[in-house]
Amino acid sequence: MTTDHHESDVASSLDAMFDVLSDRYRRRLLLEVYRRRRRSEGEAFGVDAFTARGELSEECRGRLRHVHLPKLAAAGFVAWDRERGTIGPGPHFREIEPAIRLLHDNRDELPDDWL
Repeated sequence: MTTDHHESDVASSLDAMFDVLSDRYRRRLLLEVYRRRRRSEGEAFGVDAFTARGELSEECRGRLRHVHLPKLAAAGFVAWDRERGTIGPGPHFREIEPAIRLLHDNRDELPDDWL
């Protein structure tokens, strides 16, 4: 059985999307990008503003900068300016946006630890 090249691309992009969404902090970052786009509050926001809202430990802040943001940026879902410390939608954000919208629109019905 042969697999169509397009089917393979779709499967790998779906796998990449689920891999990115597998972490709560990455979901939260993507939800913040989504919310800001919907409210037209500008394209980019500060990493420090995002991390200051919650009770994130220094370890969690380090993981955001050294694990989660690089992973999201490598996938093209966010644009991360390390020097300025800002995050915005990346060139592939539209590919993950339907999943983020689904999470956002159903947040009241999802378990608390999902978002």
